Amino acid sequence: MRDGFARALVPYYPVAGRIAEPAPGNVLVDCTGEGVWFVEATASCALADVNNLERPLLIAKEHLLPRPPPEEKLEDLILMAQVTKFTCGGFAVGICFSHLVFDGQGAAQFLKAAGEMARGAPAPSVAPVWDRDAIPDPPKPPPRGPPPSFTAFNFVTQVVEISPESIARIKEDFRASTGEACSTFDAVTAVVFKCRAVAMALPDDAEAKEALAVRFTDWLRGGAKDDHYNVPLDYGTVTVSDWSRVGFNEVDYGFGEPGDVFTLNDDVNIVASVIYLRPPAPKRGIRLMLRCVEEPHAAAFADELAKFA
Repeated sequence: MRDGFARALVPYYPVAGRIAEPAPGNVLVDCTGEGVWFVEATASCALADVNNLERPLLIAKEHLLPRPPPEEKLEDLILMAQVTKFTCGGFAVGICFSHLVFDGQGAAQFLKAAGEMARGAPAPSVAPVWDRDAIPDPPKPPPRGPPPSFTAFNFVTQVVEISPESIARIKEDFRASTGEACSTFDAVTAVVFKCRAVAMALPDDAEAKEALAVRFTDWLRGGAKDDHYNVPLDYGTVTVSDWSRVGFNEVDYGFGEPGDVFTLNDDVNIVASVIYLRPPAPKRGIRLMLRCVEEPHAAAFADELAKFA
């Protein structure tokens, strides 16, 4: 695996560099070729002893994720990896990457390339494209004053699995009531929002969702008065991300595809989140990692979701 990462850095050479800010607001990648931080760790237990890393974790996440070396600043690093080997022969791969350089699909593409190179491929099946000059720098926005302040919430991490049968039932109920079809993403997201609104005991006349489509249309037509990038980060705001199709589940370092893929970024407390994951085989359906509510609403939220699971 280490060799696969090293070989993948040849076509992905910017990943081996460092993030730099030579002038305030001018962030760039300095292609220094210093490489990525790769850690090999050993656990004194089998995966079965820690419930195969199911939630809640029986191992502190800090033991599964790489930490930067003392001479490096975390914010300068583009990617770090840690392989933790267990006594049963299984292993976990912990990845940290900078969203300044990678989005989810980009990170998965790099990890797939590292896996292909680890399996002996001479080159990645998907070659990266570095035509940076083809994208002009956007105009610098005018000064907007001091940065906004954010409220930190004490979100509770909850994991729920929605079976294929339940998903089919939700979609059929929607078809029966509207005469239209909907995607799995739309169906499950609607259920989550409904359960959250009920658990929070919102008043009947409360607006449970932002009128995003209407506001975006107004902006396209030039009628928006407010900053269209100004998203209100309050307790009523929820972000939804679908990791089930990003590509992490197809990464193969020579031992087959991963038995499970999950996120450990549960220390983000300024906005509620829903993340779609694939449940570990042989289960099917959707696994949701939810950080949507604080403790006073957690039990009611779980009870409402259980009606659909």
